[in-house]
Amino acid sequence: MRFLFTLVVTIALGVLVAGYGWVHQRFEMPAATVELAIEPGWSARDVAHAVVQAGVPVHAGVLYAWFRVSGQSRNIRAGSYELTPDTTPRSLLRKLVRGEEALRAVTLVDGWTFRQIRQALKAAEHLKPDSQSMPATALMAHLGKPGVAPEGRFFPDTYTYSKGSSDLAVLQRAMRAMDKHLVAAWDHRDPQTPLKTPEQALILASIIEKETGLPSDRPTIAAVFSNRLRLGMRLQTDPTVIYGLGESFDGNLRKKDLLTDTPWNTYTRTGLPPTPISMPGKAALLAAVQPGPSNALYFVARGDGSSVFSTTLDAHNRAVNKYQRGQ
Repeated sequence: MRFLFTLVVTIALGVLVAGYGWVHQRFEMPAATVELAIEPGWSARDVAHAVVQAGVPVHAGVLYAWFRVSGQSRNIRAGSYELTPDTTPRSLLRKLVRGEEALRAVTLVDGWTFRQIRQALKAAEHLKPDSQSMPATALMAHLGKPGVAPEGRFFPDTYTYSKGSSDLAVLQRAMRAMDKHLVAAWDHRDPQTPLKTPEQALILASIIEKETGLPSDRPTIAAVFSNRLRLGMRLQTDPTVIYGLGESFDGNLRKKDLLTDTPWNTYTRTGLPPTPISMPGKAALLAAVQPGPSNALYFVARGDGSSVFSTTLDAHNRAVNKYQRGQ
C-alpha cells in the first residue's frame, strides 16, 4: 500500500515537472509590465484568456493546461495584478493563487479637513471616485453614520487599495480606524479631564492638531485648553475661527474675523465648537485626554514652530509683544 502511494506521488510530481517544462518552453515573458484584471467567478480558462489579452505572448490553451496540471486552477483569486517582464509560469500562478494584487496607496495627512481628504481621493491613481458626487450628508449615511458631520471622522494614515477599488472603501476603513483610535484614547483618559464624552475629545483633539507646531509642545497646548474649559474661559483659538470662515478665508486673519460670530468662533462663544475642525492623529487624540501637567492658560507662537506658555494675562501680553509685535 505504501509502495502504491509512493508511486502515485512520484507520477504526479513527474507530470507536474514535465508540465511546467512544457509550458515554460511556450511561455514568453511580457516585453513590458502589463495589467491583468480577474473578475470574481472566472474559470481557469477565463483567466488564461485574460492573461493573453493583457499582452502576455502565450497560447491560452497552453496556459490553461498549466493551471490544470498544477492542481491550483480552483485557487486562483480575483483581483488586479501587474505582470512584469521577469514573469514565469510558476511566478504567475503563485501570484494569482496568493492574491498578490497590484496595490496603490493614498495618504491622508494629520490636520487635513474633509475637503482636503476629498481632493486627495479624487487625485488618487486608479481609485474609483464613487463618493465625489455624493453630498456630505448622503456620504455619511452610506458609511453608517447618518446625521454625523464628516469633519474629523477619518483617521490620518496611508491606505493601500487595489486598482479599481472604490474611494468609499478607503473612507470606510479610515472611519473605522478613527473610531478605534478614539475609543482607545478615551479608555486611557485622565480622570480629571473636563471632557465629558469621546465626541468632545475628538473635537478638542482636532483643535490641538491645528495649533501644534512643535510635537513636544502638544501636551502643554492640550493643558491650556483643558484648563480653560475647566474654568469656563473661552478657548480663543484662531484655527476654529478660520474653519468657521470657510472658503471665504483669504489667508489673512483680521480682527473683524475674530468678532464675526459663527458656531466655530471660540472668541465669541464659550466651550467647544459643534464639530471637529480637522482630522487629528493619534498623538493629538491622546493629548486631548491626557494633557500635560501645566497651569498655563495662554500661549503664543514664537515664529519657529514652538510656543511660549503663560499662566497670567500680563505674562502673555509681554510674550505677544515680543514674538508677535517685535516690541
